[in-house]
Amino acid sequence: MQRKTAKARTREYIIVALLLLAIIWLVFLIIGIFRKEEIARHASKETQSQVQTLKEREGMLQRSIDELNTERGQEATLRETYGVARPGEEVIIVVPPKEVAPVPELSWWQKVLGWFGIWR
Repeated sequence: MQRKTAKARTREYIIVALLLLAIIWLVFLIIGIFRKEEIARHASKETQSQVQTLKEREGMLQRSIDELNTERGQEATLRETYGVARPGEEVIIVVPPKEVAPVPELSWWQKVLGWFGIWR
């Protein structure tokens, strides 16, 4: 076995150092790719959620358009928006019924005194 010269050993150390630097650089590149993939995955999920929301809104707007294409829908929209009425129509105001307080239950002695006219 021959001994390597100092020049040969130095050259090997430089090659090993360059290979280690290349490996470290490749690891950082791989980590960057994984981060970008994760960001893209989250953006894809968010975009799908937005698409679903927009499809629901499109359906709601299409129903509104279909309703406005009918004469009854146009009339209802005019009545709600501008508060108009046909000639001869009057305003009807619905008043909620008054709440009646429940009559308290009288005890037996209050009933007896009420029978004699002492208790009301």
